[in-house]
Amino acid sequence: MKKTLILPLVLMLMTVAAQAQQRYAIIDTKYILEKIPEYRDADKKLQQIGEQWQKEIDDKQAQLDKMYKNYEAEQFMLTEDLKKKREDELFMKEKEIRDLQKKRFGYEGDLFKERQRLVKPVQDRVYNAVQKLALARSYDFVLDKSEGITVIFADPKLDKSDEVLRELGIR
Repeated sequence: MKKTLILPLVLMLMTVAAQAQQRYAIIDTKYILEKIPEYRDADKKLQQIGEQWQKEIDDKQAQLDKMYKNYEAEQFMLTEDLKKKREDELFMKEKEIRDLQKKRFGYEGDLFKERQRLVKPVQDRVYNAVQKLALARSYDFVLDKSEGITVIFADPKLDKSDEVLRELGIR
């Protein structure tokens, strides 16, 4: 009986001891990125580009809506051949709009590529600064609390976001 109680107790103590030796830090990449002027500029430029492309799509959609209303009003006076021709035009216009949306905003579309071009270099700088800080301070883990990971409680003294900013030469 004693052996069955001692073994789990020893295993639990070994686990706690192993965890106590791990060093970790918590950062907030969203906070860090928002403090970097190049990131803010890139984000603003991406918003402007996105708005411009969305306006282009909205204009085409308005044209399609007008074409559809005209067709609805005239369809009773059109011959079958003309109806078919108009319906084909409407279909092609809809397809053109869908293709443009996909090209601009779809997976690996123009906005994605533009984001990669403008934002990725800044993100790489942050990652390299975090890696350098982690190696210099012997952290075993660096957790990001900004997105994706839910941190229920984080001691503020563990937040190293300002140190990453200093490493980047900001502030």
